[in-house]
Amino acid sequence: MTTHAWTVRSLKAALSNGLGEAMTARVVEGADPILLVTLHEHGDLEIFVSVSDQQIAASVLLWPVDEQPDRHAFNEFLLKAQKLVPLSNFGISTVGGRDYYELFGELAPSSSLDDILIELRVLAENALAAASDLRSSFTAA
Repeated sequence: MTTHAWTVRSLKAALSNGLGEAMTARVVEGADPILLVTLHEHGDLEIFVSVSDQQIAASVLLWPVDEQPDRHAFNEFLLKAQKLVPLSNFGISTVGGRDYYELFGELAPSSSLDDILIELRVLAENALAAASDLRSSFTAA
């Protein structure tokens, strides 16, 4: 178990060491650098990871909010179904002036690398399920 708090760079180094072809990670510089993790085993799904003194947050953008039919009913459905999605939460983030549904999860900054890997994989699986099953099932209803 890790006894120190991660930084973006130390997490990148740990993820890059020994994970082979399963995923790649790169630091995206900005006011607060973030880690962009690409999970090749999940169709090159990109997960954005931020690291602070208080938490590690991982998120995946799903689809634009304005493409969701009956957004009000869908948002209510998401709030009611929230507890059915393990280790992940739904939200809305604005990127480039456009709102997107997002799936995210958080961990303690001292989480073990194994726990971080579990979070990334579960988040990826939940995002892919939401993008296919949840979105199409709700649209068809």
